[in-house]
Amino acid sequence: MRSFQIIVPATSANMGPGFDSIGVSLNRYLTLQIERNDTWELIQTSSLLPKVTHYKEHFIYQTIKQISELYDLELPPCKLTINSQIPLARGLGSSASAILASIELVNKIGDLHLTKNEKLELATGIEGHPDNVAPALFGGFVLSLQKEDHTIEALQLQKIPLDVVTYIPSFELSTEQARSVLPSHYDRNVATLGSGISNMMIASLMIEDYERAGQFMEQDIFHEPFRKKLLPDYDMIRYEAKQNGAYGTIISGAGPTMISFVSPNKSKEITRRMAKVLPNYQVEALQIDYDGLRVL
Repeated sequence: MRSFQIIVPATSANMGPGFDSIGVSLNRYLTLQIERNDTWELIQTSSLLPKVTHYKEHFIYQTIKQISELYDLELPPCKLTINSQIPLARGLGSSASAILASIELVNKIGDLHLTKNEKLELATGIEGHPDNVAPALFGGFVLSLQKEDHTIEALQLQKIPLDVVTYIPSFELSTEQARSVLPSHYDRNVATLGSGISNMMIASLMIEDYERAGQFMEQDIFHEPFRKKLLPDYDMIRYEAKQNGAYGTIISGAGPTMISFVSPNKSKEITRRMAKVLPNYQVEALQIDYDGLRVL
């Protein structure tokens, strides 16, 4: 077996009103270097990764084992060198990237020849919803839907000339905690209005009306009104970002990171200004990744 490398981008899901169905991939990455070895060995080269005392405790190994058993495979032991630029429990798709990297490792070593749609369905089955795994797999802006029969539909949008500015706090927020504050049901009027807002946001992106897309982005009624109480600087970040030229600012995934969509020629200046406003946050200009998962 030749050594190879798997690269998976970070993601930001929901995009405001696109709850559990819209996401975008970003240029922060999880990287796995895979080599044949006498025993399983995992080496971590990033402080952003969780500390583990034994390889069997690692989420990536556990996911590899789960997928291997699903296909009745006995993989040869490997040495995995893992590097990550994606912080955990910050709403940037760290679990989605790890799941996809694990699937791709089993796919390549096990010679499964999985299609992208098969990888997407596998990843969604583990992750629970497709809005992170779909953009991490395909790249760019991706709309996705998990149907009642558990099959997945995904559509990648054309390239959209936007950059992002991320506001990453020092505290973590689990997806479970962020979901616990949501209603169990929505009235028909709420569902109708919420889906209409999402439709208008996507339509505005398609006609390149980014000011209007930003306005609809900030009008979500499905999750942000409930989750914002978990984010102490939510209102201030949205206000300051808008004052400094952002089109729209939303919660990234389940939070606590927030993210602004901005014109590429303004991203550095907005980042500089917002870093002054938010000295306790990691404020960073990022670009949209249009490659998705790659194997080198």
